[in-house]
Amino acid sequence: MTDERSVTSGSDGSAGDANYGVIGAGYGQYRRPEPAFTAAIQAALGNARTLVNVGAGAGSYEPTDLDVTAVEPSATMRAQRPAGSVPAVDATAEDLPFGDDSFDAALASFTVHQWRDLPAGLHEVRRVTRGPVVILTCDPSALTRSWINDYALEVIATEASRYPSIDNLRAGLGGTVTVASVPIPLECVDGFSEAYYGRPEALLDPGARRANSAWSFVGPDVEARFERALRADLETVAWDAQHGHLRAQPTFDGSLRLVVGHP
Repeated sequence: MTDERSVTSGSDGSAGDANYGVIGAGYGQYRRPEPAFTAAIQAALGNARTLVNVGAGAGSYEPTDLDVTAVEPSATMRAQRPAGSVPAVDATAEDLPFGDDSFDAALASFTVHQWRDLPAGLHEVRRVTRGPVVILTCDPSALTRSWINDYALEVIATEASRYPSIDNLRAGLGGTVTVASVPIPLECVDGFSEAYYGRPEALLDPGARRANSAWSFVGPDVEARFERALRADLETVAWDAQHGHLRAQPTFDGSLRLVVGHP
């Protein structure tokens, strides 16, 4: 897997490998900040007062009690930022328009897999940040833990090919880096794929799938097959026979990781 990606700019200015001008509509309906993840991020930010949020998207996990500067290249995502949030700067991680050591801390949540040049982006984020760089991401080596792999292995393989390895994040950040697994709660409101580990019916909703960019890289035949097979297995309780214990499991130890680069 390579972490330096070629990219075609989306019609709305998206700089990642997914075109959020197409798939970003309605994103905020499905991808809301999960309180458990918010608490983990706040703890990692420590006593920071100023923050740059890189790949800020629709504003998930953006602290409301800090002096925030948001960076987001997609116009579609910028348009979904909630009322009262700071306007996002139209820029990319690889070319941040800020001076050295401008911020106490940096945040990058569910975004590093979209960066076209991971080392350059991490170098830029570290350059403009005096304190911790906090990254919420997924470990590609752990993605096959999801039951989705049984129904749409192409989606999991796509995710694994896009997310940078933890080792590459460590190398790009340099210095002292800590990595913690983040348990996913059963009723997780941030609808990335593993959020539905115990609620498979939710992924029969095309909007829920669309809010996970990996689905935009597989053909409609894969989606049709996934929906057909999952619907059948739910009706015959075959899914529950294999995975039903997950419906009552309070948390899932999946691929979610909190990576923190310390100054």
